[in-house]
Amino acid sequence: MGLNSKPLWLGCVLFLAVLLVIVALFSLGVGAVNIPLQKVLLSLTRGRGTPEYTILFAIRLPRILLGLAVGGGLAIAGVMLQGMFRNPLVEPYTLGISGGAALGIALNIVGGGPAGIGLFSLPLSGFLGAVGIIALVYLLAARGGTVKLSRLLLIGVMVSFIASSLIMLIMAMTRTEDLHGIIFWIMGSLQEPNSSLIRVILCVSLGGLIVALMFSVDLNALSLGEEEAFFLGVRVERLKKILFLLASFITGCCVSVTGIIGFVGLVVPHVMRLLVGGDHRILIPTSYLAGAIFLILCDTLARVVMAPVELPVGVITGLLGGGLFIYALSRKGASF
Repeated sequence: MGLNSKPLWLGCVLFLAVLLVIVALFSLGVGAVNIPLQKVLLSLTRGRGTPEYTILFAIRLPRILLGLAVGGGLAIAGVMLQGMFRNPLVEPYTLGISGGAALGIALNIVGGGPAGIGLFSLPLSGFLGAVGIIALVYLLAARGGTVKLSRLLLIGVMVSFIASSLIMLIMAMTRTEDLHGIIFWIMGSLQEPNSSLIRVILCVSLGGLIVALMFSVDLNALSLGEEEAFFLGVRVERLKKILFLLASFITGCCVSVTGIIGFVGLVVPHVMRLLVGGDHRILIPTSYLAGAIFLILCDTLARVVMAPVELPVGVITGLLGGGLFIYALSRKGASF
């Protein structure tokens, strides 16, 4: 199904925005301590100093904001990469970005982390690892000033396998207490106590959304093929570089803070493409909102399904995302 008129586009975006608010309010109210909706709304307006206010604003709201930023960021990164490669099976982690971030985190944990950085140590090492992999993949794929997409994809996949093998080597040689930290980070979590990092990721995510929308028409042209896009006036090589670097930067920032949260960048763009069509002018904003909704819901389930024990959110996104993806592919008329 596709949406071909601006009123329908606006209605779809408004519907997802309202749904996002509903999901956020639901997530605020449920957990190890359930807070009725009336108390949630009361605490949001004039409940300062109460235990409910502390739970909402010190614990749950930061997770919701981080879920919005990371879910939306990974979703639009997936949209850009799938549009660039013209392949719905490509996701942000395919190019080795998550493997590089995980390798940086593993080396940081085993090495004890640089002194004096504190809470910024793990995100910084994850981001540097992601940036290192991005640079390596791009340099290996670029020849004569051009980037061949098939070569870029294959190199990204191979580099991802190499990074995963190095992580397993580190895990096999490390101490038990360090091993637990590496495994927990790899499974992903929205439990981030640093409000400054959350603000940074929000700015990166929303900024990435705005920039991605600026290239939505070019992405539509590129989806027809590189030659067709060139004859339509698109500077194809420049566009490929910008999209690759933008998607990689957004993914690297998200992964460095939350760990590896799979399937968001794969499932959400694919499902939204089935629902709203392939026009990136509507696909990008709807995927951003749907990615935020999906990740916030998964984090809420991770908090409550075995309360008071909290599951890694990556486990929930893998189970729900995998099942949703299989269902989407099995729908009549769905195709690659």
